[in-house]
Amino acid sequence: MSREYPAQPLVGLGAVVWKDGKVLLVQRGKPPRAGIWSLPGGAQILGESVAEGIRRELREEAGIEIELLGLVEVIDAVQRDDAGRIAYHYTIIDYAARWLSGEAVAGDDAAAVAWVDPADLPRFVLWDETVRVIEKSRIWLT
Repeated sequence: MSREYPAQPLVGLGAVVWKDGKVLLVQRGKPPRAGIWSLPGGAQILGESVAEGIRRELREEAGIEIELLGLVEVIDAVQRDDAGRIAYHYTIIDYAARWLSGEAVAGDDAAAVAWVDPADLPRFVLWDETVRVIEKSRIWLT
């Protein structure tokens, strides 16, 4: 199924990964939102569970292993073109996670990765929903 102008919504999986008080961000290398910093993740593959998909995406996109802590948010992300047609539609499932191992490096479709102190988030170009999900994920750190 095409990701652009899809016949139905696609399932996107993401994680707010925490390590030593910092959160992992990836710079998107492909549309939608190419060049924007975001949470690591990607599309769910047919037959895999949400947990399996998130772990796979973190290995592919950032080269790390994680422990999933719990569901943070489900977001409907719909992007329309100039004519008003739906160009992208993702239902995004974001989990809080803790870094376990691996050196974070940009892989797969990420242009760059960074461990970021939450106080420094305003320096990054982020979708408003990403900032909200990061803040909401803090409840899993206690």
